[in-house]
Amino acid sequence: MPPIPSSENITVVARSPGLSDESVEIAVTLPTYKRPEQLLATIESVMAQSTARKFALVVMENDAERHAGADAVAPLFENGTVRGILIIAHERGNCCAYNAGWTTALSEFPNLRYVQVIDDDEIASPDWLERMCATAESLDADIVGGPQVPEFARPDSDHWRDHPVFSPPYRDTRRVEALYSSGNLLVSKRVLDAMPRPFLDTLFNFMGGGDSDFLSRAAAKGFRLGWCAEAPVVETIPARRLENDWIRSRSLRNGVISTLVEKRKRAGSPFGSLRVAAKSLALLAASPLRAFASLLRTGSMSAALYPVHVALGRVLAEFGYANEQYRHAEKN
Repeated sequence: MPPIPSSENITVVARSPGLSDESVEIAVTLPTYKRPEQLLATIESVMAQSTARKFALVVMENDAERHAGADAVAPLFENGTVRGILIIAHERGNCCAYNAGWTTALSEFPNLRYVQVIDDDEIASPDWLERMCATAESLDADIVGGPQVPEFARPDSDHWRDHPVFSPPYRDTRRVEALYSSGNLLVSKRVLDAMPRPFLDTLFNFMGGGDSDFLSRAAAKGFRLGWCAEAPVVETIPARRLENDWIRSRSLRNGVISTLVEKRKRAGSPFGSLRVAAKSLALLAASPLRAFASLLRTGSMSAALYPVHVALGRVLAEFGYANEQYRHAEKN
């Protein structure tokens, strides 16, 4: 099936035959970049969902040059094995892929209620979609996050499970004040209708954090956030991500994102930037004590250093430092 030009930055590669756009109430958006085998496994888990809700999958291939993922899954869309739409998001970058998928979902499905997000290195349990939607309804939440449970490729790595880089921010299902990741997320259509476009700021394309910024802005608009502890996805963690330099880089990056998101939140308020800088310096000054307390509690030097690296990243962001971990996918 030849590609169907859809817009300047989005190409529709395949659409399931007989897909009833009007019947779709949930669009599961799935960005992918150079992970065709993992993409196939993720799609299989999504299509195995146990729910009566009408959903469709929107896969966003973000490697416009080689498009290995799109090539691998296009036949599944064309023969009807997968219900949904396969697109190429031509602008490279994490945020561009999300923006393309969410824009496509809104334009293609007129009766859409929710957009759900899963990444191409994650596997959903059969009741993932149903539990996320049910939690949004029971909590009266506009956005719901869920855990990303690490599955480590390197043997004997379970001790990493409670490291701040890998552990979820909440343990129980409830309304929450903040969410930080789109790796396991449900967003109601009314949120997308109210938020300015592009939804995720492309400043964060290769750094990550576009999702955290989006979620912070949505909360500032008054949208209600929730957490569903019963709807985890399993995330594959390659051995590379357990190396000290990767952990350190991710921790610094988290600090940078924290500063950038907070600056935007305080934009326009008197002395907003100075307040953010002062907070960063205070966190850096307190970080050795926090590190020592963490070391006593966990016995892990890596976990103990996390607050130091985050605080340092916050301060470095004041001088324009940006840690673009996603710029070179092969190193991530």
